[in-house]
Amino acid sequence: RARTLWDRLRCVVCQGQSVAQSAAPLAEDMRALVAREVAAGKANDAIETYLVARYGDQILLKPPMAHRTWALWLAPLLFLLAGAWIIRRALKESE
Repeated sequence: RARTLWDRLRCVVCQGQSVAQSAAPLAEDMRALVAREVAAGKANDAIETYLVARYGDQILLKPPMAHRTWALWLAPLLFLLAGAWIIRRALKESE
């Protein structure tokens, strides 16, 4: 169970890696915390809820779609659209 949770949690230091993949000291601390909570018999949802309360939704590799996480979901699309607009303007100007 602990390994499953480690794979679902994002390292807050590395940002691009799960807690399971990261070698950062904070990730090691988070793995130890999750392992202790699992050994204590806490449910996965309770552990995730605690970590989300402490670090925010960005701790989850797949954050829930909610009003407070719209930016996490929409930012890649907005950057893609902005890039397409910039390329289009540059092509129009070069004609």
